Amino acid sequence: MNLVYADRLGNVYDHPKLLGLGRGGDMLAEMFDDELIPLPEGATLVSLPDTRPIGMDPDTGKMMALDEYVNAVGALLPQGYTRLYVPGYIKADPSAVLPLFGYTAVVWKDDKFYAAAHRTDDPERWNPKNCPVEELELKVEAYLKKHPQNRLYQHLSHCALTYECLTASNTFLNRWEGAVPVSFSCNAGCYACISEQPEESSFPAPQTRLKFKPTADEVVEVMLEHLQTEDSIISFGQGCEGEPSTQAPLIIEAIRKVRSRTNQGYININTNGGLSDAIRGIVDAGLDLMRVSTISALDEHYNAYYKPRGYTLRNVEKSLRYAVDKGVYTSINYLVFPGVTDREEELEAMIEFARRTGLRRIQLRNLNIDPESYLALIPKPKGELFGMKQAINILQVELPDVVIGSYTRIPSKKRNLRLRLDENV
Repeated sequence: MNLVYADRLGNVYDHPKLLGLGRGGDMLAEMFDDELIPLPEGATLVSLPDTRPIGMDPDTGKMMALDEYVNAVGALLPQGYTRLYVPGYIKADPSAVLPLFGYTAVVWKDDKFYAAAHRTDDPERWNPKNCPVEELELKVEAYLKKHPQNRLYQHLSHCALTYECLTASNTFLNRWEGAVPVSFSCNAGCYACISEQPEESSFPAPQTRLKFKPTADEVVEVMLEHLQTEDSIISFGQGCEGEPSTQAPLIIEAIRKVRSRTNQGYININTNGGLSDAIRGIVDAGLDLMRVSTISALDEHYNAYYKPRGYTLRNVEKSLRYAVDKGVYTSINYLVFPGVTDREEELEAMIEFARRTGLRRIQLRNLNIDPESYLALIPKPKGELFGMKQAINILQVELPDVVIGSYTRIPSKKRNLRLRLDENV
């Protein structure tokens, strides 16, 4: 498994003598065959700017960095694959900050590229090949003509065509999980927020946040257009907005209006879950699915990353527990990072958190961040480091009733049953 590197022109090479190394936290490690898979379809090889790749001499076990004229190479994985190692490198300039991507270790083996990754879910629905640009452009044009006054469609057209957001694209393709952003504000200050960064930040946000508050009619229009099949999902809380529950009155009004007209599909919210009272109102209005974003079940780690304003992890737990008790199918978007998520103390805390809240699904998502910046931000490790592959196995064994995956899945027909019961009452 040869070391892979790139020259300054972007040409990629495999080293004839050195083995490629992976990195978990700040530890370099030799990777095993069962931790490598052929580079998945849809993955992208990228050069890590201002870095020097590190390889290992297989005869001596000595690790060495290549010269300053080449860069380390990593893979950006498609959704559905969980990163097991970060590429092995050192920074040529320690003060340089890498762009916000989820870099994965890659090697050259058996005449092809391999990535240090684990397939966590079936990625077919989220494969970009299912979103042909020509068809999407025609659909966007048709929707903008049909709803010329709806600012949400104008906003989502930019997300779909410029950022290539698949959830936004689904809104125009009228399938699967679609988007309905509502919030321009947030009650957290996430260190690596992809839609808003403070002016003094070392890395710019890769996309623009929603700049207006939509009307209830605009929100309802988008929801009704999308909720036309039994398996359709419409989701509040997109990467292009803040925390949706800060607009709870708007969401509650929209859900009630939509459910007065159709029982089709599922209404989902992606949230940090911190505003417990707001979440309670949204749940009571008729929410079906709730996906809570978290990076840890440890207060010190959670607070360092999310910088919550006016709430704590106890509020998040309270929101999840209330939703579960009301029949909402709950999951977490678990932002994972090799050398952190697989720490003993992190795993123990997350397992207990899942048990207390009655979680149904854990969706593993690779954290897009500069590794050095993240490691400097969070608590130092205390217990054993298991490795990401073993960590996933531990979660599966300890939480047999919790699905470990990557995507929101449609649950049983519990929601329709609940509606029928409500109607009978």
